[in-house]
Amino acid sequence: MAGGRYRVSVDATEVGRRIPFSAMFNFRDVGGHSGHDGRTVRRGRLYRSDSLHRIDDTDREAFAALGIRTVIDLRRPYEVERDGRVPHFDGLTWRNIHPEHAEWGERPYRPGTDLARYLADRYADLAETGTVGIAEAIGLIADSANTPAVVHCVAGKDRTGIVCGLTLAVLGVGDDDIVADYALSTEAGERYRAWFEATGRKTGQILPVLTCPAEAMTLFLAELREAHGSIEGYLHHAGVTEPQLAALRTHLLT
Repeated sequence: MAGGRYRVSVDATEVGRRIPFSAMFNFRDVGGHSGHDGRTVRRGRLYRSDSLHRIDDTDREAFAALGIRTVIDLRRPYEVERDGRVPHFDGLTWRNIHPEHAEWGERPYRPGTDLARYLADRYADLAETGTVGIAEAIGLIADSANTPAVVHCVAGKDRTGIVCGLTLAVLGVGDDDIVADYALSTEAGERYRAWFEATGRKTGQILPVLTCPAEAMTLFLAELREAHGSIEGYLHHAGVTEPQLAALRTHLLT
C-alpha cells in the first residue's frame, strides 16, 4: 500500500478471462484463480457480466456456445421491466433475485470525496439489508445442476462484484485476486460509458459510478470479516448453509 492506496496489477491471466461480446462490456469467466489446498477455480462454470438483455443476433451464437444453464439476474424488478431480460435460449433458466438495498440516488457520491470509502459503505449496506437475495444467489451457484451460470446486474460491478467476491472468498481465493477481478470492471466501465452516451440515455437511466477502485473491495471484505469473524460467518448469518458452502468448493474447485 502506498499513500493509503492499494495497487493492483492486472496480468495476462486476468485479461484472458474476458470474453468479448459486441453488446456486453463486462463479461468474463470467474474461474482460473488459485483456491483452497492448491486447487484452482474451474473455468467455464461461473461467469459474471453486465446486463444480458442486450444480447442480439451478433452475440447469440457465442453466448449459446458457453452452454449456460442459469442466469442469476440481480437487478431490481423495475430495471428488468425497463430494459428487459436475457433472450430465450433452449435449456436456459432465468432467475431474478433482488438483494434489497437503498437506491444509490438516495446516497449519491459527492465528487472529491473518497470513492473507495463511499463504495465500501454502499456494499456494506447491501450486505446488511440484502442477506436473503445474497443467500439465494450463492445457493443457486452452489448447486452444480445450475452450472454453468452467469451472474449479472446493470453494469456488472457492484451487486455482481459482491456475489462473485464472496463466492471466490469461500473457494479460498486470496483477497489480492478477488480485488484484481473486481478492478477489471473499471476498464469495462469505460466501454459501458461509451455505449451509454451513444444509446443508453434514451432509456432514461442515470449513469452509475463506473470506476472500481481496488480499495473498495479490500475495505468491504476486511470489514465484513471484522463484523462476522469470516466470510463464511457472514454467509451463515445471511442464510447460506454449511452443505451449500461445501458444495461450492466441491464443484467449483479442481
